[in-house]
Amino acid sequence: MNRTQAPGLVWAGGRAAVAIRQARPEDLPALSDFFAGLSAHTRYLRFFGPVTPGSALLRTLAGFADNIDALVAVRRSVIVGHAMAVDRMEPRGTRVTDIGMVVHDAWQGRGVGSALMRALVSGAQARGVSTLEMDVLDSNRQVLAMITGHWPAARVERNSDGLAFRVGLPPAGSKPATIAPQLAIG
Repeated sequence: MNRTQAPGLVWAGGRAAVAIRQARPEDLPALSDFFAGLSAHTRYLRFFGPVTPGSALLRTLAGFADNIDALVAVRRSVIVGHAMAVDRMEPRGTRVTDIGMVVHDAWQGRGVGSALMRALVSGAQARGVSTLEMDVLDSNRQVLAMITGHWPAARVERNSDGLAFRVGLPPAGSKPATIAPQLAIG
């Protein structure tokens, strides 16, 4: 399976604030620094526990497997956001992707997460994914608001960790899944 080819920019005041691009093998040290630089609370919201990724998890987060689409948001060669989609085929032939995302504390609320989500959704549609899945902690109000604001018809179930969302995606080339653009400032 090919990874998303989704380079893009989040614009602010007529200039690029961050670039959205594929994670690459040479990003491993920068990814390590990025995750280590997150607050304990932000890491908890992303990993559902006090996780600082080791080398095996970093390789997964960098998208080393064929079924993983890993993106980074970069500002002046520094990673400020990370998102990934892990694809699988359900028994009835439905292509599903489970997504996870985190934005550095200093960049939260500036549209970086929305830009990463748009790129993930676009890539998922291009790969023929028909359903997004997202697990979110009950306390992650910002992400819960984003999901329910953009996908009010999402199916929601409570699980042992929080809430599990399932969102149907239209096929590539049809009306895109709605994710409102927000500007990053800085």
